[in-house]
Amino acid sequence: MSKSGGAFTHVDLEWFMYMPAHFEENRPEVLHRLIGEQPLGALITNGPNGLDANHVPFELDVAPAGGVILRAHVARANPVWQEAATHPDALVIFQGPTAYISPNWYPSKHDAHRQVPTYNYMVVHAHGRIVVRDDEAFVRGLVARLTRKMEAGEPVPWKMGDAPADFIAQMLGAIVGIEIEVTRLVGKWKLGQNKAADDRRGAAETLLARSSDEQQAVGQAMLDAPPVL
Repeated sequence: MSKSGGAFTHVDLEWFMYMPAHFEENRPEVLHRLIGEQPLGALITNGPNGLDANHVPFELDVAPAGGVILRAHVARANPVWQEAATHPDALVIFQGPTAYISPNWYPSKHDAHRQVPTYNYMVVHAHGRIVVRDDEAFVRGLVARLTRKMEAGEPVPWKMGDAPADFIAQMLGAIVGIEIEVTRLVGKWKLGQNKAADDRRGAAETLLARSSDEQQAVGQAMLDAPPVL
């Protein structure tokens, strides 16, 4: 963002994440899978009042040629969709499972005591530009698809037809669709790849023994990720 003659003018923004090479995950199918499993994204924009964050579920659309589009809706009262006309640059962060790692879980700690606590995690940053889709057909189709996906695990899935048509029309009128054509996907899988094999295995097995699904997911990912050392 620059200021000239008292007025703000748009410039392209670049968002970066610290990325040691051993934590980089660039396989498209792996990145797409995390987005599909963790659709609630943090939409980061830089509007006229500075940085803004909105947390909304996204639909992931991957074209046969590999292009990626993210679709979502926001409240009509939310200024983010109006600001997108002049500030379209966006970053969407999808957070996968995370887990705290204690130094006590590394076998080498008990010999040399040269380990410290850390957090392991998996995250995808999606870069692109917002296009506003303020039309009823787009929003209705998007809401229907998101609902089918989110309700799929329910014994009796809720569907839009369960509610009165006038009520659904009123609700749809209160939201606006947005579409982001993704220009860059960045994945960071911080899973102890820089640790010795025994230490990494010790921490992973400790997580797998815990009752939390999230801790177990990180433990399994640690075992699955290729080591550096």
